[in-house]
Amino acid sequence: MSLHTQYLESFLRSQFYMLRMDGPLPLPHRHYIAIMAAARHQCSYLINMHVDEFLKTGGIAEWLNGLEYVPQRLKNLNEINKLLAHRPWLITKEHIQKLVKTGENNWSLPELVHAVVLLAHYHALASFVFGSGINPERDPEISNGFRLISVNNFCVCDLANDNNIENASLTGNNFGIVDSLSELEALMERMKRLQEEREDEEASQEEMTTRFEKEKKDSLFVVSGDTFHSFPHSDFEDDMIITSDVSRYIEDPGFGYEDFARRGEEHLPTFRAQDYTWENHGFSLVNRLYSDIGHLLDEKFRMVYSLTYNTMATHEDVDTTTLHRALFNYVHCMFGIRYDDYDYGEVNQLLERSLKVYIKTVTCYPERTTKRMYDSYWRQFKHSEKVHVNLLLMEARMQAELLYALRAITRHLT
Repeated sequence: MSLHTQYLESFLRSQFYMLRMDGPLPLPHRHYIAIMAAARHQCSYLINMHVDEFLKTGGIAEWLNGLEYVPQRLKNLNEINKLLAHRPWLITKEHIQKLVKTGENNWSLPELVHAVVLLAHYHALASFVFGSGINPERDPEISNGFRLISVNNFCVCDLANDNNIENASLTGNNFGIVDSLSELEALMERMKRLQEEREDEEASQEEMTTRFEKEKKDSLFVVSGDTFHSFPHSDFEDDMIITSDVSRYIEDPGFGYEDFARRGEEHLPTFRAQDYTWENHGFSLVNRLYSDIGHLLDEKFRMVYSLTYNTMATHEDVDTTTLHRALFNYVHCMFGIRYDDYDYGEVNQLLERSLKVYIKTVTCYPERTTKRMYDSYWRQFKHSEKVHVNLLLMEARMQAELLYALRAITRHLT
């Protein structure tokens, strides 16, 4: 993240506030909730970090033996942790009511909002960790099964010298440099054309709806069995090896993001962004129940969305807004959130298939991200630009989870 210092400051401010400053939850609980969230994606890097913090802030060591050792009220977060992480659209006001109902294990609304913000933050952070190659990869050759692929907590890639990374990943692939250059030119050409078309013609509302539904449906088929060289068939649950140090913090480990279309289930209900937005609804609710965190999150969302250096690979003075919007909205599209004023045809024109596979994996199943996926998209782009993509994906994911949870809380209140 230090490749994007403005963003990093904003990120650290909000994370520090959630974990350290005055708030509804006791400090050890905050770290335990972080562990529960990271465990949904088997993110040992974050789990280990918060196990240490949990003990330092006075947490009871016995809780680290697993969920059966924690107080019932923390255990009651399991359901909302699982839904937020994998299928946030299933969260209803009934889930909220169950948690805040009277009784000795109930949650107050401010406590629950604090917990939800932490869960969403750590699910999204797990996406960033895996997307940037910070998590140790499992390796059967090594005695404890883990081979740390990070150097001083940084990505394997040599951060100090972007060029080396570029050249290594370009020559490492079978693509000639020429290919990836023409790929970059083509992308810039499409961005330019979209901006011109936008000035010329407006698509009808019906057409816009159709394009969203098509994109949403297509997104379900983005990750096909052939993409995962490590997963020979498409029913991955059986092959996921979950180590005991992770599984003790989760219930129902087989529950994941559902490709509902393939399983003949109900379609993902569309969440019309206009009906419940972060700016008009979510922000004020969060701020009312857990003061100041709303401002910090809002600043972070705005920061990542507007962060631009007006460059693309080797090109200067490029307006990258359309690209940012396509990335952000594609993540929300996979969670069923639709913006009426956005033409989802742009997603298809700007995001090539290998990038869509990467986005979907990082956002929905971060633990399956491979270096190969990271290398396979935007081969001409700098490492810092790909980190920027990961920041956008992380914040879009966090915002999507918060919108569903806060909408359910609002419904509970009305």
